[in-house]
Amino acid sequence: MTNYDYDLFVIGAGSGGVRASRMSASYGARVGIAEEYRFGGTCVIRGCVPKKLMVHASHFAEDFEDAEGFGWSVEGATFSWPGLIAAKDKEIDRLEGIYGTILGNAGVETYRGRATIVDAHTLDVAGEKITAETILIATGGRPTLPDIPGIEHAITSNEVFHLPEMPKRIAIVGGGYIAVEFAGVFNGLGAETTLLYRGEQILRNFDDDVRNHLAEEIVKKGVDLRVETNVTNIEKTDSGLALSLTDGSILEVDAVMFGTGRHANVDGLGLENVTVERNVWGGVVVDEYSKTTADNIYAIGDVTNRVELTPVALMEGMALARTLYANEPTSPDHKNVAHAVFSQPSVSVVGMTEAEARAHCGEIDLYKSAFKPLKHTLSGRDERSFMKLIVDQKTQQVMGVHMVGADAAEIIQGIAIAVKMGATKQQFDATLGIHPTSAEEFVTMRDKWVPPVDIAAE
Repeated sequence: MTNYDYDLFVIGAGSGGVRASRMSASYGARVGIAEEYRFGGTCVIRGCVPKKLMVHASHFAEDFEDAEGFGWSVEGATFSWPGLIAAKDKEIDRLEGIYGTILGNAGVETYRGRATIVDAHTLDVAGEKITAETILIATGGRPTLPDIPGIEHAITSNEVFHLPEMPKRIAIVGGGYIAVEFAGVFNGLGAETTLLYRGEQILRNFDDDVRNHLAEEIVKKGVDLRVETNVTNIEKTDSGLALSLTDGSILEVDAVMFGTGRHANVDGLGLENVTVERNVWGGVVVDEYSKTTADNIYAIGDVTNRVELTPVALMEGMALARTLYANEPTSPDHKNVAHAVFSQPSVSVVGMTEAEARAHCGEIDLYKSAFKPLKHTLSGRDERSFMKLIVDQKTQQVMGVHMVGADAAEIIQGIAIAVKMGATKQQFDATLGIHPTSAEEFVTMRDKWVPPVDIAAE
């Protein structure tokens, strides 16, 4: 036993903080946790969960249209934005309650209020001084807004879940997960949607084939995609907002949402009072065991700018608890982390991009397939799925698996196990497909992809 109030005190009750605190408590540690907003963090309260619910809602318009091709007649269907928001809020309230119950059942003492670091072992929690042998920073990230005139009229992914009414015209600025996903949501719900991205193509750092295929598909669905275009000024007008764009044009909308990145949520946390270093992106610098440059202070999750995904924060929290209180030093494994973009159609990936594989392996084999899913042979929808396998030519190990299409995340989750185990292309080939499914394409692609330029040269 120490002379401190707690063995571990956690700042931030998001996914990582909650996992670290309850697992540490299960190993016998005395744990406290503080949250200034709501238990559950970004993912549960204003991120992954409510976003996915809105993605589901936005799919129904296409589902109703597709139904006619299967003999169904759907008449009189209407959509209520307030109804969706109310249903979403009810579910988020339920989940937040579950998080509180989990912490209570684990014996973790909870504090509703802002916690700041006073010194290496002291915190100020809503005015109360608390001491801890070890402090864990799990405060996540928050949206970043550019410094342009009129930015006060814009919203971010924090506010979008609480709009009193749905905008009829909306501009989404950005080309990453958040921007692409919400472009699909609002387009699916019937808003006139423009997606503006300053780069040459959406989803930077994804495989180029994936980026290009998704861009084509979202345009077919009605999103006005404008790459190499940014907003320089926002002016409020009698009829909405007037956006000045880098191409010299003016775009009139009812709302503009920025999904242009997030930064570590550490402002005002008191890091200047301890020897905790930050990286060039503002994130907390940690070693392989999530320890900061201060001996008794650790950090996990998005605040560290390692891999900003909820399951990664959960893994890091579990690893930290084992390291500190189970005598099992555990370094979180960030290799081959599967992830998804719930765009429309959705994207999911595990492993390397083609460019990364070429740099790592040298010679590689590529297998690609683009096709119309069976459902759309009757629906008549012009939507094509895309799949890609990247294989180390020498070892035949599958280095990357990429998919754009319906249920991509559900399919890649299982394939991620094989990639994590180091499966080879021959083992994929030896696996029988489930017919008729899109997923079977991953085990039936036999012909290596040959660049068109090579074909022409023959």
